[in-house]
Amino acid sequence: MTSYAFWNNKGGVGKSFLAFTTAAEFAHIHPETDVYVIDLCPQANVSETFLGGGVTGAKAIRELTAKRPRATISGYLEARLNSPFTKLPDVRDFVTNPASYNRNIPSNLRLVCGDNLLEIQSEAIRQTSALAVPNDAWKQVLFWVNDLVGKLKLYSGDRDTLFIIDCNPSFAIFTQLAVLAADHIIVPFTADDASRRGVENIVALVYGIGDEDIRTYAKINFSERAKEEGIETPKLHTFISNRVTRYRGRPSSAFQAVINTMVKTMDDIHAHHRSIFSQPRGKPSENFVSIPDYHSACIVSSSMGKPLHKIKPGPHKLPGEVVQLNPDPLAEYRNALGAIVERF
Repeated sequence: MTSYAFWNNKGGVGKSFLAFTTAAEFAHIHPETDVYVIDLCPQANVSETFLGGGVTGAKAIRELTAKRPRATISGYLEARLNSPFTKLPDVRDFVTNPASYNRNIPSNLRLVCGDNLLEIQSEAIRQTSALAVPNDAWKQVLFWVNDLVGKLKLYSGDRDTLFIIDCNPSFAIFTQLAVLAADHIIVPFTADDASRRGVENIVALVYGIGDEDIRTYAKINFSERAKEEGIETPKLHTFISNRVTRYRGRPSSAFQAVINTMVKTMDDIHAHHRSIFSQPRGKPSENFVSIPDYHSACIVSSSMGKPLHKIKPGPHKLPGEVVQLNPDPLAEYRNALGAIVERF
């Protein structure tokens, strides 16, 4: 069993779509493995795509949230809030087979659906983690999603399992639950300095590493509390430079400049803090993957809930428009995303 959290402390970097397409491709290539996707983002974008995209996916989410208990991550967390420090509920109540809603999804993929109630629940979860009794309340609560992962692994029996967790950009309590359920963090970023700052925030928030301003808050932050509780935090695994614009087959000079800055930032951190990386002996720059910008393919895939292995070149009818996908760019896009899947 291995679990990966897709996270950047900045929104709009394409993490939800990357979580969707890599999970679906892995499930397609490895039918002997149960692939679980846990959607811990209140927007539930990755869930909507798995459940058919657009209006179809939104309708499916409404059906799942209308069930009692809610067949979503919020339904699971509600059950834990009602009985925070005792036996876990039956996790099967909160797992959906997306293939029953969307025939494009491999049958070995399972979804713990996202839910906008997650944002509303966050304060109740935080208050529960701050209870004085039991004395390990913080640790128990922060492990709720980790508990879910463990139970789902047991539910799969002898089958191999892979867990993909889609995170919210903010470091809210539900993102903290996601981080502590992951073995590794996959970090997407785009061609802007805000993405770089978002990655620096990941290093500060999860590991307490940063400049003097960050050290000022070290004693009260998440990373310090995790150390005090003896909790192992996930390792930085892969950095995805997403939506790379190209000129004559190579990244544009503007995008390459951002990539170079990001590479230098992470290599400098690695020089002094190797233990926070999944592969401490190799430089982080060896674990950067570039995904070319192919907006049309993303639109077709997310709007129709179709993984890349289901998409063919040619015209695709979407509500109000027809999108043309050309074979060479589509093949290049598939190959680039395949480089991520191979790392799982």
